[in-house]
Amino acid sequence: MTDDGRCGTVLVVDDSATKRYLLVNWLSRAGYEVVEAVTGTEALARVDAGGIDLVVLDVRLPDLDGFEVCERIKSDPRHAALPVIHVSAHAVDVVDRTQGLTRGADAYLAEPIEPEELVATAQAVLRYYRARQRAELLAKRLATLAETTLAVNSASSFARLLKVAAEGAAAIFEVPVAVVAETVDGESLAGVCVGPGSPAEVRPWAVDDGDVPVGSTMRTDQPADWGLVDWPEGETVTVAAARLRVDRPPLYVAVPASAPTAGPSVLVQLAQAVAAAVEAQRSYDEEHRIAVTLQRSLLPRRLPDLTGFQLAVRYEPASAQTEVGGDFYELAMIDGQLLVAIGDVAGHSLHAATIMAELRHAVRAYAVEGHQPGVVIERTDELLRTLLPNEFATICLLLLDPATGRCRMASAGHLPPLLVTDGASEFLEHRAPLLGVRVTRPADLEFVMPRGSTLVLYTDGLIERRDADIDEGLRALAISAATVEDDLDRFCERLLVELAAPEIHDDIAVVALHRR
Repeated sequence: MTDDGRCGTVLVVDDSATKRYLLVNWLSRAGYEVVEAVTGTEALARVDAGGIDLVVLDVRLPDLDGFEVCERIKSDPRHAALPVIHVSAHAVDVVDRTQGLTRGADAYLAEPIEPEELVATAQAVLRYYRARQRAELLAKRLATLAETTLAVNSASSFARLLKVAAEGAAAIFEVPVAVVAETVDGESLAGVCVGPGSPAEVRPWAVDDGDVPVGSTMRTDQPADWGLVDWPEGETVTVAAARLRVDRPPLYVAVPASAPTAGPSVLVQLAQAVAAAVEAQRSYDEEHRIAVTLQRSLLPRRLPDLTGFQLAVRYEPASAQTEVGGDFYELAMIDGQLLVAIGDVAGHSLHAATIMAELRHAVRAYAVEGHQPGVVIERTDELLRTLLPNEFATICLLLLDPATGRCRMASAGHLPPLLVTDGASEFLEHRAPLLGVRVTRPADLEFVMPRGSTLVLYTDGLIERRDADIDEGLRALAISAATVEDDLDRFCERLLVELAAPEIHDDIAVVALHRR
């Protein structure tokens, strides 16, 4: 019997009307649906049209012999498992039977054939055929389950996770699917896919959790309880729930009750896999929130209000990180002068962020003591080498006199600031090794910011690309920064849009000063 209660559809191929009548009659009385073909060519066309579960094939046909017809059926990957029974009143010796079975037939009956023998043989080969179909279907679904598990664990966001989970479930079971989970903020969302190959969408949807225990459970709900999907008419809904911890909300995967799930195992495994990915995403989101709070606490909370100058900053974290990195900047007024610093600690981690915080506070402390930029860098370098050996960082530091525009600058391995005056761009080179290396450092660089000029300090994430030389990035920055908007925030934003890679792999910090 098939899954829908039918015995199956049999194609009887014989050019003898009398013999064909008998075979059709016997199989019909046994409960099979029967279609007929007279020639081998007609038989191949009927098989290609689909819907055939078994072929009863005469060996001698007017155009192609039955051996060739069987061989063609079995050589087509779409029909390789389709069972074929040879029948013959003439090719009945051992050589004929051997050839028939060797070229792909699943059984060989020599006439005269008893009705019971034909029906029993049909039942036997169909049992094997359907067992193979079930095994292949299960293997296909397990393979798609593995692909879906990989996709949900690779998802970059909660919404994306629900989308790929719903699309994967629809591909596995070939039915409409809803996947419901709760974000770290307590918002319940559903990924909905109307069927295999269709794009999923995410929408708000609340589920009454009730008393869902820890572990995996299955239940049957009414369609009205899951109104976000147009379920098949008259269907109930099978819901698999997976809850990993008692303090976490469950995840649900809902499919029509008639979905060929090959038992509950695949559906339950899918729910468990998606629940594990959701838990990982929640943990990432929680870490991200902590990281954002930490990062913001380590950077200046507001910019100084400086007469005659406009200031702007931008900080963009690496896309693949949790927004904790080693890039930092500083803008502070000290004894009537503006302290400007920008730096980059090697690495992307909480460890890098803590080193960044120590360096930033050290720079502020030495500057408050009244030291010039070169001395501040030397003392910060000594601090790093003494207390944090094997750590490295770059930094560019300057003191600006707002009244005169005079600047005194020192650098330690950092990229040169860019001074833009009347559309002309000039990099202010001050070559010195990075912090953490014991060397003699050059004297400070002194220059004046003309009125109307703009100074841009930045970290390497702004100009570095994996597929281009850094000199190309510097040239692109000089061209892009040559035009400065009246609104300095818009100027910084444009630099990010034009220069940063679409997928940011390194933190980016930008500080811009414009002398009115």
